[in-house]
Amino acid sequence: MNSSLTAAKKLLRAAMKQRLSSLSMDTVRTQSANVFNTLQGLKPYQEAQSISVYLSMPAAEIQTDAIVRHALSQGKQVFIPYLHKSPLQIPDTPSRVMDMVLLESIQDYESLQPDKWGIPSVDPATVHNRQRILGQPEAHSDKVSTLDLMLLPGVAFDYDASGGVRRLGHGKGFYDFFLNRYLAQHGLHPDDDSSLQLWGLSLSEQLLAPGSGEEVPVGPQDRRLHGLLLGDGRIGETRSQV
Repeated sequence: MNSSLTAAKKLLRAAMKQRLSSLSMDTVRTQSANVFNTLQGLKPYQEAQSISVYLSMPAAEIQTDAIVRHALSQGKQVFIPYLHKSPLQIPDTPSRVMDMVLLESIQDYESLQPDKWGIPSVDPATVHNRQRILGQPEAHSDKVSTLDLMLLPGVAFDYDASGGVRRLGHGKGFYDFFLNRYLAQHGLHPDDDSSLQLWGLSLSEQLLAPGSGEEVPVGPQDRRLHGLLLGDGRIGETRSQV
């Protein structure tokens, strides 16, 4: 990533952090409920058998507790992020990478303990027994794990000139690297969006307004999303293919 792009992303993240810090928890809870209600009627969610969803920080982003519980109650496979030391011997690989691990039940979900950021997290001691998307343990080596829908967090979102949904992440590249590995594992081209839907969950304050002078900086590795669910109940969809 070139230095000017890195700097632009860093500046926007700092501005958004300050903006979101003033949001009350009541506001976050209300917007999260709106997103949950909208999601239930969304066709990609209704049709998905296997979904990935982030587990939310206690503040400043759409809360996903209700989504996880609903998806599990509907019999969907629910995969959640798991960060671990990279096993890959490839140049320029991050030292830590992300995989998605399967929740076995509501009880399994409720047993997760919060990490230092207050995010419910998988106990590393249980990972070797869990079904995973990228790195299968021996117990599940005969299973091919795929995803139909990913619900992604972000710091900021906007629409490009063609109506495509752009996302600014937290800067670690976990989702970008995961998606690249997932596509490679399944022999898919980065432009082949037919098998995996990518949707962002956004507080209204995280959507940059047209004409505001702010926009999400993007580079060649940044992937547009299929859609965006907003805290005021709106749905934004990319009009052209990702």
